[in-house]
Amino acid sequence: MIVDCYTHIWESTSQLGMDVPGDRGRIAVPEHVWDRAVLGTAGAERHLEASRPVDTVIVLGFKSRYLGAEIPNDLVADYVRRHPDKLVGFAGVDPADPREALREVVQARNELGMRGVGVAPCAQDYHPTDTRAMGIYEKACELGMPVMFHPGIHMATASKLEYAQPVLLDEVAREFPDLKIVVAHMGYPWVSETVVLLAKHPNVYSDISWLLHHPWEGYQALLGAHHHGVMAKLLFGSGFPYTGAAHCIETLYSINHMVQGTNLPTIPREQLRGIVERDALDLLGIAPVTSRRNGSPGNSQAVPDDDL
Repeated sequence: MIVDCYTHIWESTSQLGMDVPGDRGRIAVPEHVWDRAVLGTAGAERHLEASRPVDTVIVLGFKSRYLGAEIPNDLVADYVRRHPDKLVGFAGVDPADPREALREVVQARNELGMRGVGVAPCAQDYHPTDTRAMGIYEKACELGMPVMFHPGIHMATASKLEYAQPVLLDEVAREFPDLKIVVAHMGYPWVSETVVLLAKHPNVYSDISWLLHHPWEGYQALLGAHHHGVMAKLLFGSGFPYTGAAHCIETLYSINHMVQGTNLPTIPREQLRGIVERDALDLLGIAPVTSRRNGSPGNSQAVPDDDL
């Protein structure tokens, strides 16, 4: 089973707020990373086509009042409902308004059938252990919803890198040991911190999306995970629309080609295959996609809104 754990869709680049090139964004990364041709092809039709090599795809919503961005949960949930045997939705919530965020988490689970939550402290202007956010994690844990943490290092210049460091999630993992946590992009550029978190906490995982944009850095990250014995905690992710699943799988399997003819170590192919074929749904406690029909939330119990 191949699960792509990190993809996005949107209807318009205006939904990205300040997270786009130009006068409003002034992002601090090379323009080629944010090719406007790519930004304009993140629709559902292209997403579905790019997802053909995999069995299941997680589609993430996103919301940041700080950056004026929102990929609506309704948009993601509607797309997932049209392809229930293929897609899993994660709700984008912003802890800036904790009561509204709590309401959105419950609505996402009970009404929209979404199975996880996505947050981005760097892009949402909050410390990962902010009291407002801790309440969100608690509710997600109660509902059996994994929380995906976006490092957000590709965001607008206004984003705050000090809130993106994976080591800040250590307290979250200690406070909520039953919460399934996914650190996106192996926490790049703080990959070593992520590797330590993976080794320390049983319920912390990481996906490899974005890393394969830069194969040399991807090789170093994967080698570090191999040497620390945490390759089984890594999940496959393509990072669509910036990269497709087929390209990422091909790049991952060929990662050792970079060091052929040198004395540098290689990463065992069976461990690379393990990343591609890992059943992330099982690890994250998400019911198989085929068990859901007509937008049903699945096997977790609904929580009344008055519990907020």
